[in-house]
Amino acid sequence: MPSYNRNRRISKRNLRVSTSYDGTQRIGQPQSYTTTPTRRKLSSKFRRRKRTRSSAVKGAQNRLRNFRQASILAVAITGLILMMFAPSEAGLAQDNYPDTVAVVEDVAVQDLVPRDTVTEEVVAKNGSTKEAAEEAIGALQGLWESFVFNLPKILIALFTLVLAWLTVRGLRAILRRSIGKWQSSSAIISLVSIAVWLLAIGVALSVVAGDIRALVGSFGLIGLALSWSLQTPIESFTGWLMNSYQGYYRVGDRIRVGEVFGDVYRIDFLTTTVWEIGAPYQPGFVRAEQPTGRLVTFPNNEVLTGTVINLTGDFPYVWDELDVGVANESDMPLAMQVVESVALGLLGDYMKTPAAMYSQLLQQAGLDDTVPDKPQVFISMDESWTNITIRYLVGARERRKWKSELTMRITMELNKSEYIKKIIPVYPRQQVQFINADGTPTQANEKS
Repeated sequence: MPSYNRNRRISKRNLRVSTSYDGTQRIGQPQSYTTTPTRRKLSSKFRRRKRTRSSAVKGAQNRLRNFRQASILAVAITGLILMMFAPSEAGLAQDNYPDTVAVVEDVAVQDLVPRDTVTEEVVAKNGSTKEAAEEAIGALQGLWESFVFNLPKILIALFTLVLAWLTVRGLRAILRRSIGKWQSSSAIISLVSIAVWLLAIGVALSVVAGDIRALVGSFGLIGLALSWSLQTPIESFTGWLMNSYQGYYRVGDRIRVGEVFGDVYRIDFLTTTVWEIGAPYQPGFVRAEQPTGRLVTFPNNEVLTGTVINLTGDFPYVWDELDVGVANESDMPLAMQVVESVALGLLGDYMKTPAAMYSQLLQQAGLDDTVPDKPQVFISMDESWTNITIRYLVGARERRKWKSELTMRITMELNKSEYIKKIIPVYPRQQVQFINADGTPTQANEKS
């Protein structure tokens, strides 16, 4: 029996005490490094604090931006209202102001005349109250007279808007019949409707304002204010235009835009709504590519600022892979042959049609059109085992179904008795190293 040295050291990194499928303990290469629970808790706590701070900063920035945009928009709308109901108010106010020099001289002369201070204050107070009331009544009368004066113009403007509404409905019906089968027909119809409404609103405001120069100047100021205050809606509308003409995605496509992954349900001017799809690489209720039942809406400006991934646009199939791990002591050629035969029996006939379609698309684009029409098998080394990878082509909405069926068939095939000693499954390994007093490795059965 060997005597154990006090300086013996056991490497605890990646130490996993477990047994293989046959109940015997095996010693081999170390597994990957595993983080202790304490370190995991500390790292997750640090990430939560960092995420909370960043979200608070983003929230404050968003509130400040919304306040600035609302202020600019309020100033623009106020200027438009003043131009419509009191266009000459500024000129009248300047004419009503008395001469500054005359007022100063009058005050100077009055100061030279001695008066009773108390009587003077009472008279001034009564006079100011009366003047304030008269001024308020005069302002109300002015507003009423201005409204009565502009009432015919307002009625004409309303009639113009009603006529525009009827025109838009008629144009929509005509365009749907003529170009309804075109892919970008909805974009053309929407642009024509917007153009008619803008023309009608311009004519209505021209009638109410009466002065086309003031109207043009007001439109310039309002347009400048709106461009600052409505940046996100304008970008979203531009993204809708780009998507309508370029066709990045359509209703029914399975897309990934930013952090949103799902099937397109509705496309509006400013937003896009999708039925959410789960994924193994993002948190959620479903950790696979299947519907979660939730509707997710994102702004269309993501088309301009982010990356759009369309899984079912022109080609509704995707390449998928399945890794089968086997021990390094296994018969690798036999393992590859067995896995390939199982995959070929399941997906051999299924892959022929999508492979031909994929090859045709690549040929039209001038790319390499060599597409395999049957599953391919590859081999690669991992930390302490060997991966046999199966690559195959399946429908984008059927990945989980085919992968589950292929996994079941491979498992049943490898569990047969003729492969028990030849194809060994992956098992946990541990490594124990003994160090003697000199600091050099030594065998367990050697005496120190």
